[in-house]
Amino acid sequence: MKIQGSIALVTGANRGLGLAFAKALLDAGASKVYAGARDPSTVTLPGVIPIKLDVTNAQDVAAAAITCADVDIVINNAGITSPTPLLDKQDGAAALRRLLETNLHGIHAMSQAFAPVLKANGGGALVNMLSALSWLSLGTTGAYSVSKAAAWALTNSLRNELRAQGTQVLAVHAGYIDTDMVSHLDAPKSSPADIAGRTMQALAAGELEVLADDTARRVKGGFGATPSAYLATA
Repeated sequence: MKIQGSIALVTGANRGLGLAFAKALLDAGASKVYAGARDPSTVTLPGVIPIKLDVTNAQDVAAAAITCADVDIVINNAGITSPTPLLDKQDGAAALRRLLETNLHGIHAMSQAFAPVLKANGGGALVNMLSALSWLSLGTTGAYSVSKAAAWALTNSLRNELRAQGTQVLAVHAGYIDTDMVSHLDAPKSSPADIAGRTMQALAAGELEVLADDTARRVKGGFGATPSAYLATA
């Protein structure tokens, strides 16, 4: 996918990794970048076009597909997490539904709405921000891991359905990234700029999957171990 001169939309672009994606697109020569956020007034990056976009709101998604009918790159970055255990009797089920609504159904809604747009504009690219936790679960990541595993399967299925229209579907996997989402964790974290930069490289190279940091590479590499990484993790 040629980024120079492209027109892109990033969801959750007001901060963290979404903001880094928007910056990286501009730096790579994108001619226009739409920055989606639930509250567009929180988008302050010069050079982008803020739009109101809650990926769980069908009206917002439909309106974005009209407003951004010129895009040829869509980056599904918006995501949420929760430490609530899956078997928590009070909130376990509700927390899982909340995460699936954004992390899975939000990607699906955006992909469904923008697939015709990408086709009309020559194929373009769909980039889905996933996680190393698509492949394993830690003590406090049960619901998040479920949502990201489902989003990984969705991404692989979308790639099959969009292949005929020439749309590149890029899955991005990374470990902890230094954003507000994991600010409470004392663990190694990649910088948002590094993840965004590696994603731009993969996008430009026509790749279908990028293991954007050492954590993602180590986790996927551990699939061949005995026991596999996802079995060995408590």
